[in-house]
Amino acid sequence: MYTVRVYIYYKSGVLDPQSGAIKATLSDLGFDQIHDVETGRFYSLKIDAQDISSAQAIANELCEKLLTNPVIEDYEFEIMEA
Repeated sequence: MYTVRVYIYYKSGVLDPQSGAIKATLSDLGFDQIHDVETGRFYSLKIDAQDISSAQAIANELCEKLLTNPVIEDYEFEIMEA
């Protein structure tokens, strides 16, 4: 059993209006030291796989087929033994 942590974020150049709104609010609240905000999603999955390379293949397939929109999003993940 493996725990997979998936991080999904917008590709460079893709408009992210939520991060703009967060950055503006941070500035309004006086957090002027914040210069950039990026939003994304995080998933934690438990995968029953025979080995780490099998878990990696399953995680890649999940990201490509379901969890991301590959046109506008990138992803990365880390795998740990559960």
